Amino acid sequence: MTNSGEPTLRQLGEFPVIDRLVSDRRQPAGVSVGPGDDAAVLSTPDGRVVVTTDMLVEGRHFRLDWSAPQDVGRKAIAQNAADVESMGARCSAFVVGFGAPPDTPVSSVQELADGMWQEAGPLGAGIVGGDLVASPQWVVSVTALGDLGGRAPVLRSGARAGSVVAVAGELGRSGAGYLLWNKGIGGFEELRGWHLVPRPPYGQGSAAAEVGAQAMTDVSDGLLADLGHIAEGSGVTIDLMTDALAPDVDAVAAAAAAAGVDPLDLVLSGGEDHALVACFPGAVPAGWRVIGTVADGAPEVLVGGRPWAGSAGWQSFD
Repeated sequence: MTNSGEPTLRQLGEFPVIDRLVSDRRQPAGVSVGPGDDAAVLSTPDGRVVVTTDMLVEGRHFRLDWSAPQDVGRKAIAQNAADVESMGARCSAFVVGFGAPPDTPVSSVQELADGMWQEAGPLGAGIVGGDLVASPQWVVSVTALGDLGGRAPVLRSGARAGSVVAVAGELGRSGAGYLLWNKGIGGFEELRGWHLVPRPPYGQGSAAAEVGAQAMTDVSDGLLADLGHIAEGSGVTIDLMTDALAPDVDAVAAAAAAAGVDPLDLVLSGGEDHALVACFPGAVPAGWRVIGTVADGAPEVLVGGRPWAGSAGWQSFD
């Protein structure tokens, strides 16, 4: 990515670039030391900190001929924030590591940072530090910190027979968007945009924890794959109801037809929507919808009472 007339990372240098990225940023309450020292300092009212990290590599997790730098920044924050949400916590801060070729325009890095702040700010979280290095392609590594607010963390291992499975957020949209981009199919702007910038249901993780969610995860690799982690961790069988997934199937049906794929397969295995899926012993909170049940049995995920023969979801090393 080049931009004639714009200074590059090589021309400006590491610390002047960092100064540009952090100037005029307002940190949220709880950050007593932000960027500019050897490390940040945050208060931890709960006494515990939820920590998660994830990486995006150019050409593997995003493409700069599809995504604007701002989109990449928003996506990097959103996918980490969803992991914090899935523990029943709220995001408090992010630490970002970024690698890029030395000839990258500084303006592109500024746009990346703007996207990160655009996503993090409404969560009440700040970007409190990080690192900037040279690399052959863009690499964005984000560590997210979260606050449980006095609640117990919601693990993958607590689902019990007789509970219901529910989802907050949408399914299949990002997977549909990816196919549209990859196959060069125009139109469907909302779905194409959904792949570039996911839309986690912020606030629903803590809402689920408050009403006693037994197990929870975000849908990053695909509904079947991620529910499979809950089934394995809890030692239960999960059975999804296809009629309950009809709104998602309908939402991606036209795009699936254009791409020549089964819309239900997109909903079950598309991934990167970063919806939340959880198991509840009773009624589910507002914003959640029941899509399945939990029973005793071998750890597996069924669809309409049967094993699914299609794709199981994203594999990191395929």
